[in-house]
Amino acid sequence: MATPLAAVADVLSGRRRVYFGWWLLAASVGAMALGSGTSFWAFGFYVQPLEREFGWTRAEVSLGFSAALLVSGLSGPLIGRFIDTRGPRTAIIVGAVLTTLTFFLLATTNALWQWYAYSAANAVARQMMFFIPFMALISRWFDRRRGIAVSILGTGFSLGGFIVVPLVQVAMDLLGWRATLAVSGLAVAAVFLPIGLFIVRNSPAELGLAPDGARDADGTASTPRVIDGVMLHDALRSPLFWALSFGFMLFFYGMFGWMVHQVPFYESIGLSRRTAATIVSATAALSIATRLLVGVVADRITRFEYVVVGLAATLLAGMVTLSISTSPTAIGLFLMMWVIGTAGGPMIESLLLTRAFGVRHFATILGTVVVVETIGQILSPTIAGAIYDATGSYDLTLLMFIGSFASAVAVFLVASQLRRPYQPTT
Repeated sequence: MATPLAAVADVLSGRRRVYFGWWLLAASVGAMALGSGTSFWAFGFYVQPLEREFGWTRAEVSLGFSAALLVSGLSGPLIGRFIDTRGPRTAIIVGAVLTTLTFFLLATTNALWQWYAYSAANAVARQMMFFIPFMALISRWFDRRRGIAVSILGTGFSLGGFIVVPLVQVAMDLLGWRATLAVSGLAVAAVFLPIGLFIVRNSPAELGLAPDGARDADGTASTPRVIDGVMLHDALRSPLFWALSFGFMLFFYGMFGWMVHQVPFYESIGLSRRTAATIVSATAALSIATRLLVGVVADRITRFEYVVVGLAATLLAGMVTLSISTSPTAIGLFLMMWVIGTAGGPMIESLLLTRAFGVRHFATILGTVVVVETIGQILSPTIAGAIYDATGSYDLTLLMFIGSFASAVAVFLVASQLRRPYQPTT
């Protein structure tokens, strides 16, 4: 077997071509960075500007994020079905156009109902172009190396916080929140449309390739394999489906709720918005290495549920630390545990669901799981905002997140003992 250095030398000399899946993955990372940086990472920056301009409460602003998640979550199965039947490429192109238009709509917000309606439309459009299609795409292009490939894709999420968040902060300071939303829409069109039109291919078979660029003993490309997996109705009858779904709901309840409120939280304890943005950006940068490490581990462990248990337990410990003290030392310790605990990030769904149910109907199954996840993601930001409005602090919110991560630990432990419906053919 050739060593990694020998493989690099073969590529540089032209004796060996780079598997197209790696080029596709590189483009997908860029798309994930922009998509997450202009949405998930940026949510917290719009809270105070909307409060100041319109006099809305923090709970009312947060409800806009929750309403968006509700509609996008309910649309998950339909979007997943569309991706499985029409291919990720079509979904990415259509979703990019719609996302750009809805960012422009958000920039025209003048009433609370518009904030809710436009946020919901934007969330559905992003669902079509962003998370589900790229996870489905990379899961199709990689098999034996799926863990490391999905973890590399997950670094795009971290890069969104590291690279895009400071740009969002600068745009907000110089241009205001309306122009920042409009610029976000233009950026989506400039990045996602070329990637969807000129780079994305739905599966390796379209180019006569096999997943991972596998080759036969004579060095020729392996025969493309048929993508297989469990159908949705079979997955719904599996106890593992429901255990994973509720585990994801609890895990992302705490993770997403904190992402929305982390900037306001840091401001509530006396830090400036610029300092808060720096903290967010730094933690995102540090999480790149931990996400790659999780990918390496994922390809070597049979039951990835145990890894997720460890991640949730680490987040639990981090929240406990922050609830005890907000001193610089405590914040530093929390950030270290947050970086480790979120290392799985959006990858855990792909790594667990493809092993449990296969790839063929992955997007449909993921879209259905998102419906369950959305319950937690809807409630978390709104409840956190309401707690702050009622008490003037995030103390009770931290206790709420402690409970969600502790429950996630218990549910994933149960999931690790359940039978997987999908047994891959060799």
